[in-house]
Amino acid sequence: MHPIVHESRALPADLVDALSAAFGNRFHLGEAMRTQHGQSEAHFAPMLPDAVVFAHSTEEVVTLVRLCVAADVPIIPYGAGTSIEGNTAAARGGVSVNLSEMDAIVAVNPDDLDCTVQAGVRREQLNEHLRDMGLFFPIDPGANATIGGMASTRASGTNAVRYGTMREAVLSLRVVTPDGREIRTARRARKSAAGYDLTRLMIGAEGTLGIITEVTLRLHGIPEAISSAVCSFETLSGAVDTVVQAIQIGIPLARVEILDDVQMRAVNRWSKLDYPELTTLFFEFHGTPAHVAEQIATVAELADANGGGHFLWSNLPEERSKLWKARHEAYYATVNLRPGAVGWATDVCVPISRLAECIGDTKRDLEAATLPATILGHVGDGNFHVVFSIDPHAPEEMVEVEAINRRLVERALAMDGTCTGEHGIGLGKQDWLVAELGDAVDMMRAIKRALDPKDLFNPGKIFTL
Repeated sequence: MHPIVHESRALPADLVDALSAAFGNRFHLGEAMRTQHGQSEAHFAPMLPDAVVFAHSTEEVVTLVRLCVAADVPIIPYGAGTSIEGNTAAARGGVSVNLSEMDAIVAVNPDDLDCTVQAGVRREQLNEHLRDMGLFFPIDPGANATIGGMASTRASGTNAVRYGTMREAVLSLRVVTPDGREIRTARRARKSAAGYDLTRLMIGAEGTLGIITEVTLRLHGIPEAISSAVCSFETLSGAVDTVVQAIQIGIPLARVEILDDVQMRAVNRWSKLDYPELTTLFFEFHGTPAHVAEQIATVAELADANGGGHFLWSNLPEERSKLWKARHEAYYATVNLRPGAVGWATDVCVPISRLAECIGDTKRDLEAATLPATILGHVGDGNFHVVFSIDPHAPEEMVEVEAINRRLVERALAMDGTCTGEHGIGLGKQDWLVAELGDAVDMMRAIKRALDPKDLFNPGKIFTL
């Protein structure tokens, strides 16, 4: 089930000469650089590319694509390397094209609430640039990912319950296609009925259909008031019911995250906090001061009725930052529950009416497990994660985790959910994609063959041809 390390092969000499001439010292053949680009935060074994190129412009990506396609050499787009389903691993070797140095903010249009950025711009970099204009980009997957990578994996995160995912945030893309052309998938208009929706086709395609080099994004005004809150619960079901009820009565929650008792223990240890080690909800509310106060009061009543404890809230930026930093580092907190452990993170998403049942059944699985595992997630949209802390020298633990993950995904699919709410398919969930969508995957394969007949763009990801 787990990929083996790809051994380097010699690239064609004429391709090496051409890439060296085109990119100079931004073309790398060294093992250290290839190793960096052949692994990520996934649990998969490293799969090394044969070379790494750092691109600085769309035109350079076009040059790279034309050279590699002519030589029948695979190309793997690479951003920040934070994907956790093996999305950027070099399954068939080839050239990893690192877009992180394409980090220019091309244009900001405050009156239109949009901006255009190169693919390597980081999420935090963009928001720092926008702050003085009273604007922000809300998609927050936790990691300081690149915008291009977020579009390629259809990223989501803590703000999705109110602001949506990258699917809703992207207006247009600049993409280099497998035949070496540069296309623009749409204009800046907020809606269009002009032909196929190529923008959405590329979002979530994980670089298998094209290489995203520029992204035009929807922006939002920074809310007048922002408050965060924490509430602990005696039961996991009480926490989930609070969220579901809040959504059902129309509370516009900006963020709502669940962390189970084991996750809270890990967070306290890792982030030096002292929250009760019970299932806990982290909230954030946006709006006018009066509206935020009203939201907090209503959700506090729901929490109290569902066995929640004292509802702690704050509008101080430093306290909010501390809270969300702890949430964003929850993966590392879990992995480090054991010295020398490695992590395996998985996710599913189900209709919110089935969320309590799905999380409850999963929690019972984890309580019976022989290794530490936590539940956390974006419960406002039915998406949650399980993170396992695995001893890399105990193969029986990997077998156990595979079985738990299988039951989790089967459970979600039986509830008309999905095998992944935001991690993508990559290498790890290809069989589950077929189980989820059946013959629709054949249509995806047909699109892939039509656009990339040589199967050179991030081959081996999402499905095999």
